[in-house]
Amino acid sequence: MSYSYGMENALTITHFTKVYRKGGVKAVDDLSLTIPRGEFFGLLGPNGAGKSTTIHCVTGISQPTAGKLEVFGRDVVADYTAARSLVGLSPQEFDVDPFEPIPSILDYVGGYHGMPKAARKARIAELLERFGLVPHAQKQFTQLSGGLKRRVILARALMHDPELLILDEPTAGVDVETRLALWDYLRELNREGKTIILTSHYLEEVEKLCGHIAIIAAGRVVKEGPKHDFVKEAGGLESAYLAATGSTKKEEN
Repeated sequence: MSYSYGMENALTITHFTKVYRKGGVKAVDDLSLTIPRGEFFGLLGPNGAGKSTTIHCVTGISQPTAGKLEVFGRDVVADYTAARSLVGLSPQEFDVDPFEPIPSILDYVGGYHGMPKAARKARIAELLERFGLVPHAQKQFTQLSGGLKRRVILARALMHDPELLILDEPTAGVDVETRLALWDYLRELNREGKTIILTSHYLEEVEKLCGHIAIIAAGRVVKEGPKHDFVKEAGGLESAYLAATGSTKKEEN
C-alpha cells in the first residue's frame, strides 16, 4: 500500500532488537511502537530500560540487531540520509565543541544537512532571537550557563527544521522560568505540526506536554496509550509509572 508523505506515521518500530556484542547485552528486546505524525509523545522508563538505545538507532548513531525502524516511511538503515534529515535530536549530553561560539555550532549542523550558506545565516539569526541567545552569540559554549547550553542544544536540533524532534531530558538542570518558557515553545512547535518525542525523568513535564505515553522496562514496552489512561487513577502518572516498571505494586481496592 502506498502513502502520501502527509499520511505516514512519524515513527514506526517493528520487532526491534538491539544486542551489544560486548557481553551480549540485550538492550532492546523485540520492541514495536508506532507514533503518528503530529503527536507529542512521552517515552518513559528507568535508566537502562532501552530508551537511549532506541533513540540512537532511530538517529543512526547505532545499528539495530534485528527489526525495522522507519521515519516517515524511510528505513533508518537502508535510507539513512533521507531518514536522518527528517529528525532533530536534542541529546541529554552536551556533545559539542566547548570552545565554539553558538553560531558556529548551529552553522555546522546546517551545513551537514545541506543547507545553503544564506539559508543557514538566516536560520541562525532566527534561532538566536527565538531562544534569547543574541546577547550571548559570540560566547564560547563553555562560557554559557546550564540553561543557556540547553537552549543551544535545542536550537541545534531545530536548525534544519526537522519533521520529527526527539528530546532527551531537554530541561535537565535548568531553572523554572527557562523550563516553562521551553514548554511553551514546544507546545507551539507541536501545534504547528511538528512531531515530538520526549524522554524525561520529570513526570510532571511529560504529563503536561504529552498526549500519548509509552513506558519501557527491560527493553520492552510494558504500558502504552493515551495520557488519560495513565492519569485517571489515584496517584496519576507517577503511580502508573511505578506499577508498570515494577518499582512498586498498585494498591488493591
